[in-house]
Amino acid sequence: MVTDPISKLRQYCNSLTEYSRRKTRVVTIGDVPIGGDNPIRIQSMTTIDTMDTAGSVEQTIRMVEAGSEYVRITAPSIKEAQNLQEIKSELRKRGYRVPLIADIHFTPNAAELAARLVEKVRVNPGNYADKKKFEEIEYTDASYDDELERIRKKFTPLIKICKEYGTAMRIGTNHGSLSDRIMSRYGDTPLGMVESALEFLRICEDLNYFNIVLSMKASNPQVMIQAYRLLVQKLDEEKFQPYPLHLGVTEAGDGEDGRIKSSVGIGTLLEDGLGDTIRVSLTEEPEAELPVAKHLAERYTNRKSTSLIPEIINYPINPFEYTRRSTNEVINVGGGHHVPRVIADLSSREKVTAASLFSLGYHYSVPLDKWNIADMACDYLYLGDNNIDFEIPGTLGLIYNYESWLVREAQPNSFPLLSSTEYLQGNKLSKKLNFVRAELSDATIGWIEKIKSDPTAVLIIATQNEHGLAELRRLFVELINRDCKTPVIIRRQYQNLSVDQLQLYAATDMGGLLIDGLGDGVFLSSGSVSAKVVNETAFNILQATRTRISKTEYISCPSCGRTLFDLQETTARIRSRTSHLKGIKIGIMGCIVNGPGEMADADYGYVGSGPGRITLYRGKEVMKRNVPSAQAVDQLIDIIKGDSNWIEVAQ
Repeated sequence: MVTDPISKLRQYCNSLTEYSRRKTRVVTIGDVPIGGDNPIRIQSMTTIDTMDTAGSVEQTIRMVEAGSEYVRITAPSIKEAQNLQEIKSELRKRGYRVPLIADIHFTPNAAELAARLVEKVRVNPGNYADKKKFEEIEYTDASYDDELERIRKKFTPLIKICKEYGTAMRIGTNHGSLSDRIMSRYGDTPLGMVESALEFLRICEDLNYFNIVLSMKASNPQVMIQAYRLLVQKLDEEKFQPYPLHLGVTEAGDGEDGRIKSSVGIGTLLEDGLGDTIRVSLTEEPEAELPVAKHLAERYTNRKSTSLIPEIINYPINPFEYTRRSTNEVINVGGGHHVPRVIADLSSREKVTAASLFSLGYHYSVPLDKWNIADMACDYLYLGDNNIDFEIPGTLGLIYNYESWLVREAQPNSFPLLSSTEYLQGNKLSKKLNFVRAELSDATIGWIEKIKSDPTAVLIIATQNEHGLAELRRLFVELINRDCKTPVIIRRQYQNLSVDQLQLYAATDMGGLLIDGLGDGVFLSSGSVSAKVVNETAFNILQATRTRISKTEYISCPSCGRTLFDLQETTARIRSRTSHLKGIKIGIMGCIVNGPGEMADADYGYVGSGPGRITLYRGKEVMKRNVPSAQAVDQLIDIIKGDSNWIEVAQ
């Protein structure tokens, strides 16, 4: 057990118990400064071809009216960089002064021109001065230093132009496009992502240029969170300026999957006071990204703890590395090898029938007299004081309030839920499994000692605190530091939320704990959203945190002016053919910028390589090049079949 004093911990935020936003340097971006005491800024990126001036202007206006405070536009070559002036001029004529950001990959000359025209440029340190060939290169310290000097010479002209024109810069690392040089020294790691940015940042500071924003994006929220935390720690450790952070989960996908994955990554960092601007990357129109970003940011406008959370003295969790908390095995909960369990709430139903279970993944076939169980079937039902008078699937557990359980204890697979008071009173308990409801205030030394000695106990922890993630994390810390290995189910209840809000808030509040290895299950309730959506949200949070895989995962980038095919239509087409392949990860990338690198996090990849042409991947390996787009989905499926990873859809 790690018990580093909090004062000696590699600290990445101001406080683990009190909401406190990291105070960053103010960076000027046109008329909209970022960092310092400024609000969390919202931004997005155009999807129109940059050479389409009218289309780019119209889309930018729609984005601004939807709440975008900055608009990013791709500039893959000199001609697109030149056309940024036309776009900017037309916007100014129409009364829009939104700062424009040029997105640059591979082309320093385009960046140097764009820096003279727009308010900010984004450079990717993985491909600004390097090309990615997936080669492992052995470097001596001297040869590595020679490479850094080469980068300095290539990067310095852009810095000087930015200083001259007052242009801001984002040094934006992408997990999928780390250079071969970085990969050879640091590997495919959060540390490699951080060092990739710091190499460029050191050059900027050497030249007294500080108008900088930093980002660490990945399609895997766990990698992304660890990289941002490590970045902040490294900035402090090496005495860099406290630069503002641009948050985002890249290639998050579409629909509820993209929203939940984005919220796990972005929301977890916002909870700890990190982040000055956010972009939600959905495979949808950019206008659809902005309400999601606003929902995430607005939670922290007036965030405070509604009750005091005790400070942490000994912090046993490594925030830069995933380790699942060690717990006892109680039937199918905890023990390290069981996936996190899902509890569904039917306690408020007037009557529970077989039909009530349909929305929770259980479908009863009358002709066959059997239950069909879906991949997103909950593991337990919380019934409260309700009764079930029909035969249930043998895999489903039933949870009753304690007094109701006493009269139903003979019912198969039935278990009690006790308050902490009921548990401490020494009442009759189940011999197999007892759920105990608890909050941080219950966690006295005597209570923990009783719980830790009970091999049948599983905690269901809840909070009423507005800063709830921090309070539940504090409870986990208390359990770990007292060597209590009782499994824990994370309980969150929400009222009067829209579907989007429920998905975003729950993904942050539960996902932020799961991402650090805390939690053996989730128990989500809502008074305003259907049981089906609530159940699917619970499973999607587990999928996003990669703690329980229940369906195909799509790593799908948002469209931009570089995209070589219709991403939304193509993603929908691939999803319609492959959504039954549980556990398979498919990357769908519109162009070469992040495509091959992000394939490292996918089993198969579909990447635009030219107009009407697709390159297909298995992991990072190219399987087929220049496939006509009309044939590409079929050929992707052929590759999956060739690996024996295909299953036919059940009829």
